[in-house]
Amino acid sequence: MSLVSHATSEHLDENHWLLRFELHLPHAYEALWTALTTPDGLRGWLAAADVLERRLGGAVTLRWLNTGTVVSGHVTAWDVERVAEYTVTEHGRIRFHLEPVGTDSTVIRFVNERGGPEATRLDCLAGWHEHFELLDSALAGRPADWAAWTDTRWAALREAYASLARA
Repeated sequence: MSLVSHATSEHLDENHWLLRFELHLPHAYEALWTALTTPDGLRGWLAAADVLERRLGGAVTLRWLNTGTVVSGHVTAWDVERVAEYTVTEHGRIRFHLEPVGTDSTVIRFVNERGGPEATRLDCLAGWHEHFELLDSALAGRPADWAAWTDTRWAALREAYASLARA
């Protein structure tokens, strides 16, 4: 069962989207903060952080280990253990907002504001969905094995999002 409880997209204007995910993860927010804001944490589920200045205005360069995509930008919001936001080339604004639920569960409200046509929107919905599944695995002690990664899961998710769009 997927832990992604809510995934939507909003068309802001021509070729400009707002993608939203809400996840309820059975992990303490301190562990999630580390996974979202440190080079070691990000590598386990998303990308290598070749540069990550952990402060508002700090530089960030992320290198996706499954596709080779490299993006650079800045930290555009930073509220320790609550909000981390990176605005980077190609992927736009990437925002993680954490809300603890008790001591061992956390809600992540995620927003990705970006440009691109409909095909890119579907690609990104599938990509973020898969990365959030990888995040849960990494937090459970099973970080992504990027050398063994294939696009099989991504392709299935993309088709599911495309089917929803056609409905």
